Amino acid sequence: MNNTQMKAAVYSRYGSPEVLSIAQVAKPEPKDDEVLIRIHATTVTSGDVRMRKADPFLIRFFSGLFTPKAPILGHEVAGVVEAVGSQVTRFRVGDRVFGSTGMRSGTHAEYICMAEDGAIAHTPDRIAHGEAATLAVGALTAQHFIRAAGLKQGEHILIHGASGSIGTAAVQVAKAMGAK
Repeated sequence: MNNTQMKAAVYSRYGSPEVLSIAQVAKPEPKDDEVLIRIHATTVTSGDVRMRKADPFLIRFFSGLFTPKAPILGHEVAGVVEAVGSQVTRFRVGDRVFGSTGMRSGTHAEYICMAEDGAIAHTPDRIAHGEAATLAVGALTAQHFIRAAGLKQGEHILIHGASGSIGTAAVQVAKAMGAK
């Protein structure tokens, strides 16, 4: 493998886990406003499974009707900044970071480029890569909906089904906001 290639878990058709394989693909290069992250940890979520299976079928209208448009799954990431674009100011080579790609996938690989102003943050020293990778989607989703609901300090909130990444994060976010 040369410096322009990386390994990734890819799929070229929808189906069971057997459609996944490890392949050599082009290593991304950061644009002026992006950071290149060497991935140390990622997650496999129920969303990744639904995308791979194209279940429900309507997913195909977004991900590709007959074959997947994006061959690499994964939305959550933790790793180390390996390169930065010329306009990046918040991150430096060697920084430990974690984040979410949002609606774009691609973290089931050795590297990914993410915009500096995207859902990316410095990983606190006390948090391991494996722990950090699990935080982004659940915590950001929970925070968004709790803020959208207009929750105020001292108010009561019922979080039905406080399990999984979103539910457990919702309990913690609500508590941090002073909810009862």
